[in-house]
Amino acid sequence: MTAARLPEGVLVAWYGDDFTGSAATMEVLAFAGVPSVLFLRIPTVEDRARFSGMRGIGIAGIARSKPPEWMEEHLPPAFEALAAIDAPVSHYKICSTLDSAPHVGSIGRAIDIAAPILGGSWHPLVVAAPPIGRYQAFGDLYALYDGAVYRLDRHPTMSRHPVTPMRESDVRRHLQAQTSRRFGLVDRLGLHGDANAALAQARAEGEIIAIDVMDESDLARAGKLIWEAREARQLAIGSQGIEYALVEYWRQTGALGAPPPVASAGRASRMAVVSGSCAPQTAAQIAHATANGFEAIAVNAALAVDETGWRAEIGRAVDAALAAIGRGRDPLIATAKGPDDPSIAAVDEAVSTSGVPAEIVNERIGRGLGSALGRILDEARISRAVIAGGDTSGHGALALGIRALTALAPTIPGAALCRAHFEDPARPPLEIALKGGQMGSPDYFTWIKEGGGPAPMRSKAA
Repeated sequence: MTAARLPEGVLVAWYGDDFTGSAATMEVLAFAGVPSVLFLRIPTVEDRARFSGMRGIGIAGIARSKPPEWMEEHLPPAFEALAAIDAPVSHYKICSTLDSAPHVGSIGRAIDIAAPILGGSWHPLVVAAPPIGRYQAFGDLYALYDGAVYRLDRHPTMSRHPVTPMRESDVRRHLQAQTSRRFGLVDRLGLHGDANAALAQARAEGEIIAIDVMDESDLARAGKLIWEAREARQLAIGSQGIEYALVEYWRQTGALGAPPPVASAGRASRMAVVSGSCAPQTAAQIAHATANGFEAIAVNAALAVDETGWRAEIGRAVDAALAAIGRGRDPLIATAKGPDDPSIAAVDEAVSTSGVPAEIVNERIGRGLGSALGRILDEARISRAVIAGGDTSGHGALALGIRALTALAPTIPGAALCRAHFEDPARPPLEIALKGGQMGSPDYFTWIKEGGGPAPMRSKAA
């Protein structure tokens, strides 16, 4: 049997609604042997030339934390840039736990904006991603947490999400509140039967087709549907499950070979972390890190309602971090330690009392943490760092002035160590990981300090 061949040029182009998910998508492709780059703003002609030969091109965004009005203004240029890349599949990358609501991070509104630009008479929707513990069965989404799998509306973290608490596990019902476009479903029975007939039936029901995925065999079947039934222009929506599915199918057909070997980037003598996450997984990582050479430095995020007070608080945290480095410790600046930290309620109260919009406060927090990290890296000459938290990673990475990221070393799927690229090539090198709040094993921060790399004995992402 003759192996299939992939077309020349870029295979997948994606826009991610947050930075951590955007980086996770790049990671799937890069570690599968598909050279990829993630730009932190719309790439210029010069940017494309600098990273010529890439087969996956992404643009990291912050749409997940933004209202529909922001999307109407900022998403069209990003989608036009994706269209200009002219990849067979253009992907609007969303959270694998479907973080969104009609008023913030609306996936439905993003689809409404993207569809006329990126095309296709149908749009595959793959939210599940088994390698990171996300599963979909008969339209309902499930997620792994602490060794157990929960339906999303009963998930210990997602049901209590501070911005978009999950009340509905059916991906179609959840997203139907955000768009007037109709949904169909290719369930697992249809996927393992006559998948083309199941797709035709689903397309008779709607334009956006959710596809069940529970394991690697489902990924390959979903990838076949996406790839073989694609049109001249094809918008796909989903988590990095889209890329996992395509990679599995390409590998099954022989179009893509075995993944290249990956290794650790080597131990760093020093490292710095900033975290704006309130997820319990990040809290466990902070606890492990502080028991293994890191020094936790709390910042009072409630002060972010006032720019002057927040700048002073960031300055205090930087001074504390530099002092910790002087004592031989790795600084870890954090706004909270888990969802029950009193600091979260304090921020909510400060926002309510001040009248400053929560969106502005959240952006100040992220940019402040990024600014703090930049000062620490420059003054202490540190070349490895982590930003934890989806929204924090976006604002923080922009504050650092990063232009693009390429994958360097794997850890838990979805939280790789990356190489940062700046506009000024003379700038000191930086290795950085952007970690979603729910991602990573308890030893994640120490693992990154060791340089990442394969770790088959470690548990799957939470």
